[in-house]
Amino acid sequence: MPAVKSPSIPSRRRLGLPLLVLATAQLVISLDYNIVYVALPSIGSGLGFSGQDLQWVVSAYVVTTGGFLLLGGRATDLLGRRRVFVVAALLYAVSSLVGGLAESAGVLVAVRAVQGVGGSLLFPAALSLINTLYEEGPSRNRALAAWGAAGAGGLCFGSLLGGVLVDAFGWPAVFLVNVPLAGAVALAGSLLFPADGPPPGQRNFDLPGALTATVGITLLVFVLVHAPEAGWGSRTVLGCAALSAVSLALFAVIETRVGAPLTPGHLFGHRGLLGAMALTALFSATFSSLPYFLTLYFQTVHGYSAMATGAAFLVPALVVAVGTEAGERAVSALGLRTALLCGMALGAVGALLLALALGDHGSYARLLPGIVLLSLGQGATWTGMWIAAATGVPAEDQGVASGLASTTLQVGGAVGLAVLVAVAGTGTHASTTGGLLDGVRQAVYVITAGIGLGAVALLPFRGRAAH
Repeated sequence: MPAVKSPSIPSRRRLGLPLLVLATAQLVISLDYNIVYVALPSIGSGLGFSGQDLQWVVSAYVVTTGGFLLLGGRATDLLGRRRVFVVAALLYAVSSLVGGLAESAGVLVAVRAVQGVGGSLLFPAALSLINTLYEEGPSRNRALAAWGAAGAGGLCFGSLLGGVLVDAFGWPAVFLVNVPLAGAVALAGSLLFPADGPPPGQRNFDLPGALTATVGITLLVFVLVHAPEAGWGSRTVLGCAALSAVSLALFAVIETRVGAPLTPGHLFGHRGLLGAMALTALFSATFSSLPYFLTLYFQTVHGYSAMATGAAFLVPALVVAVGTEAGERAVSALGLRTALLCGMALGAVGALLLALALGDHGSYARLLPGIVLLSLGQGATWTGMWIAAATGVPAEDQGVASGLASTTLQVGGAVGLAVLVAVAGTGTHASTTGGLLDGVRQAVYVITAGIGLGAVALLPFRGRAAH
């Protein structure tokens, strides 16, 4: 299938500045995902959200991001990496400006949905640029580690920054802060990255496959996000689940019959990519679900303020950043499989120590051993799984490979959080503080088991080192 040519590798002395732009893009994505959490009470009262509808300030972003990632990944390959990167960053900037000026609940939810589409374009575009600008091996591994550290920092520092901005300027500031960042990323990307070739004709784009995949995945993520609140037997949930199944079945049929499929069939014979997709789903269901339960623990069990909760995530942010760099070094020294195994083993031990330390009278210092080991393992695993997703994939398929791995990341997170909330019982409105503590502890034990089983699953495999 004709695709936009891979840009030539820039000279080694110019690699630093493009990487800074790509890392900043990842920072914008992770900030945008996390920064609104501490602003939710202010948003709810300021725009008149009902308690049930307020969740859609977060959920609208999650649903559209998960649903459009596969389309975003293939668009990156076909339409051009720089072109999609710049458009996505501009979409972020404009939608963030509209969100900061929003005066109604409906407008803000729509803005969050548009930001999710921006994320579904920007994430695979940035990842594809890294995987084509940097040669496979140590150079790409270092770039992925820096990119991952920026994302980890945004996820954790977002809570603290959100608290500062809401206290000082009100809830609109959590949207407006993204405007200059995303605008600068778009401008820098247009100047620094190699120009794309002309986009292919319409006949080279699998429009039916794109529509059925996007509808099917979007509805699937919607069901996973909405069902815990509405009930798995509600008409909306059952109807959307049925439509999702039909759309995904149509997508599978279409992909076997078109000449230029959205997801080239040869990618599903790539064992490294398939393993990375399974790993991203597990990672998001376990590591990425933990901040939700820690936030409940800090704010509800111990009564932390928004600012104090944000500060509590500073240590994980710093240690995850260290872990991403350690993961890159471990891959070079030990090989990809061993590095992933060590990262997940560290994460499982850390999660177990954290679960044992949770208590209604426990200090933050008591949590630190578990938090440190868990965060080191999280950072190392994050770097390793994206190296696995890119290794051996042709340049013309890097976008869709990134889209596939990041789609399973989103779906895995939605499935994992829904299961963990059900297991912990933290979604019930009648939860007491004691019951909530027991539920959070139970969720962390399940996370420990999930990470541990993932590490055990890696044992039989022999992966080649990504040197």
